Amino acid sequence: MITRTVSKNPRTTRGDLVNDLQRAGTKVTKATISNTLRRQGLKSCSTRRVPLLKPVHVQARLKFAREHLDDPEEDWENVIWSDETKIELFGKNSTRRVWRRKNAELHPKNTIPTVKHGGGNIMLWGCFSAKGPGRLIRVKERMNGAMYREILSDNLLPSARALKMKRGWVFQHDNDPKHTARATKEWLRKKHFKVLEWPSQSPDLNPIENLWRELKVCVAQRQPQEITALEEICMEEWAKIPATCIASVGEALHVKDGRYMGTLGTVRQSKLSEAMYHLSISRHLGLAR
Repeated sequence: MITRTVSKNPRTTRGDLVNDLQRAGTKVTKATISNTLRRQGLKSCSTRRVPLLKPVHVQARLKFAREHLDDPEEDWENVIWSDETKIELFGKNSTRRVWRRKNAELHPKNTIPTVKHGGGNIMLWGCFSAKGPGRLIRVKERMNGAMYREILSDNLLPSARALKMKRGWVFQHDNDPKHTARATKEWLRKKHFKVLEWPSQSPDLNPIENLWRELKVCVAQRQPQEITALEEICMEEWAKIPATCIASVGEALHVKDGRYMGTLGTVRQSKLSEAMYHLSISRHLGLAR
């Protein structure tokens, strides 16, 4: 009953199960429930945050997967992936769990300094390819279309040169309004940049998200205490990312699995396709947890 209940509703708590079993005439403890579920390969985990997808988004993501299913590995090696991210000085990016003894919760090693609103944050723009990390820069003002084009002008081509991208390399960015603005599209066209068509609501499909996560973990471990130090540490940790850690993205994207193309009309199977796609990327980058 226990396994069947949580399989049907994963949000069921141990307390819920204790009460349900008591009503059925069986008395058990929460520890017994935990042990029973663990023996069945189930463990309590935090829910993963994912983009809210409407049917149109699901279909767009599936269309993207189908169109690129048979792309050769070298095509993906010739893509520059990009994105923006926010890193907080204190707060969600900091380590949350420690091993400590009883009554040692206020020892400095076991605490995280907190201030209102996280103590400030910085916005970063960065890019990378299968050959390694490209440029990482801090965005100091609220970004608009003009600023975004300036960032690309100053950093995209130098990154491509530093990464020694092959002729005809492709640029990836998401569908943020600044990225899809007419002026930005025209700028990219005049510069003769090839742009990868990207499905909306798909940040989880971009392998740079794995690098952001790793960067935030590394930065939090160094515990910067003010914004200037936060920026410096971000730049240092980004530069330390080895090319071997993010090499051969193309092989990860080159998913060949019979289940992948199953019955394409259902949300369930399109979700399976996306999950396989993203998990494959993460594992190949060596960043999957």
